[in-house]
Amino acid sequence: MPSTRHVLGISGGKDSAALAIYMSRKYPHLDIEYYTCDTGKELDETYELITNLENYLGKPIIRLRAAEKSTQDPFDHYLQLYGGYLPSSNSRWCTKKLKLEPFEKFVGNDPVISYVGIRGDEDREGYISKKTNIQSIFPFRKNIWSEDVVKKVFSNANFDAINDLYKKIAVTDSNERFLEILSKQISFSFPLSEKLNLLLHIDTRLFNKLVFLYLKQTDYPLAQERDFALLDNEEVLVREDIFRLLEESGVGVPAYYNKCDFTVNDKKGQYSRSRSGCYFCFYQQKIEWIWLYEQHPERFAKAMDYEKDGYTWNDGETLQDMIQPIRMQTIKEDYIKRINRNTQKTKSQYLLDILDDAEGEGCAACFI
Repeated sequence: MPSTRHVLGISGGKDSAALAIYMSRKYPHLDIEYYTCDTGKELDETYELITNLENYLGKPIIRLRAAEKSTQDPFDHYLQLYGGYLPSSNSRWCTKKLKLEPFEKFVGNDPVISYVGIRGDEDREGYISKKTNIQSIFPFRKNIWSEDVVKKVFSNANFDAINDLYKKIAVTDSNERFLEILSKQISFSFPLSEKLNLLLHIDTRLFNKLVFLYLKQTDYPLAQERDFALLDNEEVLVREDIFRLLEESGVGVPAYYNKCDFTVNDKKGQYSRSRSGCYFCFYQQKIEWIWLYEQHPERFAKAMDYEKDGYTWNDGETLQDMIQPIRMQTIKEDYIKRINRNTQKTKSQYLLDILDDAEGEGCAACFI
């Protein structure tokens, strides 16, 4: 059986870039393969970030491109196959064809550990492959394990087996409170989430050792490993840590996160992009479309040209309608009002602390 591969995808966003830096610093002995799925429709800032990362890591980031033999960019190739039908939140063919399929082709049937850059201050689950040879790990979180692993380990069906496994490590890692929680079955009044959080809070390392011991009895890729370096990892990285890593490393924060000033009816505001991914991503907020129009007019014009077949990036509104003066004014004014409300709620002066809330809306495979 082939040896386990370790891979890390670079989306072009801050979190995946910071994860690459973090893993190379903390676990330099891991032979991690870095890759990126190039749709051909990224901003120049994305490609600049990838180049900076390559220089820092001292190794190439493998470019994966769908429809390799096509004379068109991957997105344009599949757009033509789909008859001009633009992707949307209800039909995310772009994620499937341009991100997931190239990735799964890249790893093939090898056992793979895929490191995912979801932060410790985010409440969302990353992409979990349906292929059993791919296992996701989340180094920035207290819980490094994916949802499917946790559900299997702590299901009531495995209750006796998990408690027996605990006895094997209790000789050196005995913890009465941990055992007390472990010995309680999942119920309506004691959900899995509560059990998970309690066990992690009591002893993260013991929790990880128990999960790893269970995985040794399964077909998960980690079953082949004698040990796993991240079992002792108790760090939790949040947004501030991500920016610190990027800045201290010299890689830098992707330029599209930089705040740009604008004024509307004597009211001042600031906007930037909240996510990586294609410049015409349909998950963008309206203000981000305006940002694209004013900061990258040539890209906006290309995005608008894609609507020529009658399909639009936004439900019920074309990009041409969106950039009419009165409509742009309304979008900007509404955005300033929302930012002011959110600033009062979060008590944060930083635009990215507010914009970042939108980052969780979308495809995990694109925006991690």
